[in-house]
Amino acid sequence: MNRDEALERITILRDQIHYHNNRYYVLSNPILSDFEFDKLLEELISIEKQFPEFFDPNSPSQRVGGQITKEFRQIRHRYPMLSLSNTYSEPELQEFHARIEKLLPDEQVEYICELKYDGIAIGLTYKNGVLAYAVTRGDGETGDDVTNNIRTIPGIPLKLSGTGFPSDFDIRGEVFMPRSSFDFLNEERMATGYEPFANPRNAASGSLKLQDPAEVSKRKLDCYLYFILGENLPYTSHYENLMAAKTWGFKIPPYLVKCQSIGEIMSFISSWDEERKNLPFDIDGIVIKVNDNRQQERLGFTAKSPRWAIAYKFNPEQAVTRLNSIDFQVGRTGAVTPVANLEPVLLAGTTVKRASLHNEDIIHDLDIRVGDYVFVEKGGEIIPKIVGRDISKRNTDSVEFQFITHCPECNCSLIRTEGEARNYCPNENECPPQIKGKLEHFISRKAMDINSLGEGKIEMLYDNKLVYNVADLYDLAENQLIGLEKIFAEPGQKDRKIAFRGKTVSNILQGLDESRNIPFERVLFALGIRFVGETVAKKLARHFGNIEALSRATLDELIQVPEIGEIIAASVVSFFREPKNLQLIQRLKSAGLQFSAQTENLIERNIFDGKSFVVSGKFQNYQRDELKLLIEKYGGKNVSSISSKTDFVLAGDDMGPSKRKKAEELGISIISENEFNTMIS
Repeated sequence: MNRDEALERITILRDQIHYHNNRYYVLSNPILSDFEFDKLLEELISIEKQFPEFFDPNSPSQRVGGQITKEFRQIRHRYPMLSLSNTYSEPELQEFHARIEKLLPDEQVEYICELKYDGIAIGLTYKNGVLAYAVTRGDGETGDDVTNNIRTIPGIPLKLSGTGFPSDFDIRGEVFMPRSSFDFLNEERMATGYEPFANPRNAASGSLKLQDPAEVSKRKLDCYLYFILGENLPYTSHYENLMAAKTWGFKIPPYLVKCQSIGEIMSFISSWDEERKNLPFDIDGIVIKVNDNRQQERLGFTAKSPRWAIAYKFNPEQAVTRLNSIDFQVGRTGAVTPVANLEPVLLAGTTVKRASLHNEDIIHDLDIRVGDYVFVEKGGEIIPKIVGRDISKRNTDSVEFQFITHCPECNCSLIRTEGEARNYCPNENECPPQIKGKLEHFISRKAMDINSLGEGKIEMLYDNKLVYNVADLYDLAENQLIGLEKIFAEPGQKDRKIAFRGKTVSNILQGLDESRNIPFERVLFALGIRFVGETVAKKLARHFGNIEALSRATLDELIQVPEIGEIIAASVVSFFREPKNLQLIQRLKSAGLQFSAQTENLIERNIFDGKSFVVSGKFQNYQRDELKLLIEKYGGKNVSSISSKTDFVLAGDDMGPSKRKKAEELGISIISENEFNTMIS
């Protein structure tokens, strides 16, 4: 077989296998036997090995395992992957519907009801009919590139069939592990001495992050696609676009209906609340979406979720079991959390042995005592929690539970600030879990992102008296690290040994060196100031520009920053009053960390300072979300609807006439894409 013949045969085989894959895994209507299908695949793999110049990452042969991924690169979502608001009752659904009607007066609204799959959200990008890349949700703005692993899932098309699909679009869905695959996987893990996965969702998540696609292909993952995004979609309704996607080869779930009223929605919810037990996979609720894309656009988004969709969560299952004892855990902020040790009980498909009791007040309000039989449920069907006790089964000699008065780790007297529910250990500089917790927070992905220091290495450094605070990390030297080792014994699993050899030490020192380039806002978050999360750190860094200005800020000056309240402001002031914190920052500055925002960013943030924008229509050179990011980058604020407080409407093609009319009536400036470019240049 020469090259031309090989290319022709490869092309034919790939097309045939794509076609039969779709019939088997998507349409559930195969016309080939497994033996005949395997023979086609074997032939393709054989020819591709003989002619490696014809390699194609989207070849069906790559489903059985592509190249090993040593590190998952980060990809920014073209459209943010937001979470949905949750509801648990019909009255809350009525409120959701009422808000929709208020925002869309005199318009008929149709809803689509879908199952809420309990898996891992995934975003797929297709260009010219082939899979370009697959990205996890991540933080909603940026996720992990898991394309090689996604290619192993037979229900996801590598190459589209049919016609009419856009040349460039995204489709969102959920990767999940069917219960049959989950049971088989756990049997294998237990047979080889490994701890079984807690539930199918955890198993699916762990599988997607495996480095070897060949191993992922053995996990038998599946995927349903349920939402399409792009600039040139064929239809203006969510449902019609999904039906079109089905003809392109996508596995669109059959469990979706159109609804015209809350009554119809509740009927759909009620039917699946019981029927879900008969599904071959897990769901935890129903998703309700406005069907019309133009109405979705007008409804817009809040900071965290779309206004045009909501998730109805099923009431969690409950179980009754005995409370054997209560332990206490100390977090990095010193917060002491009581944890219940339970007689093992099966709940929502998993065995529950421990549950959170949150704080002292909840224990007393529920009158929980050791030895009680308690009601346990899973909050959001994930995290077990105790919600009550069976007083009829209480022993006559039981005594009221007394919360501890001293830290279980360092024996320091606990404190409780007025107005707060938690007890705290104030010994932050000597209490081991607080020290290790601060170090682990500092190296975490959203902070300094020093991956090479994960997997128990922080604990090893602390145990060997090499680090006591985050500044100590930057004093580490190669001769201190070489030869360190520790065996981690984990219940139900094989002992795990971590040893510091040449490559490990080199990676650690390189990771620390690279972290010197992490921007100020993430360094500020990494410091672990109480109540200063990722978003608050970003706002403070951009407002004050450098650590000196922030450290001098008064309570009143901090409160003037948008969305910074008195509690956060007081915590920031308190942090910078401590000499040890100022010394720590000085050491980190000397180590080369970034404690000021880039000059470019400081200039940019003033251009639209205090100005609000509504972005509407289609644009020649930008996606709408790209424009919104630019507006925020230059200090502006995005709002979803036009009001008298709106400063600019950034108008593209096909802007709604009613929106334009309202802007004109209110005298709001309507600017074009070119005018916007002029403003930012």
